[in-house]
Amino acid sequence: MLQQRLDIAGIEITEARISHLAYSSEIAQAMLRRQQAHAITSARRHIVQNAIGIVEEVIAHFEKNKSLQLDGKQKVQLINNLLIALISEQDAQPTISLDNN
Repeated sequence: MLQQRLDIAGIEITEARISHLAYSSEIAQAMLRRQQAHAITSARRHIVQNAIGIVEEVIAHFEKNKSLQLDGKQKVQLINNLLIALISEQDAQPTISLDNN
């Protein structure tokens, strides 16, 4: 369309570059929220995958060395505690259970 207008004056466009592209504030905010959400989910996925790897290594270490015998319920509790400590966004608060069950 621009070339048609310039043809009248004998001008030929050989190259055009956009040096500035601005979106309305609503569109820019929506795009930023989408980018942030994607970055957060990617980071969380990375954290969870690595935490699972650590838990698997811990369980495999105990099973290989037979240094700690865990029944199914204890293993589930260990996995749960490790995942909470590794994935939590806040520092873990150590507690000692006095319950023997």
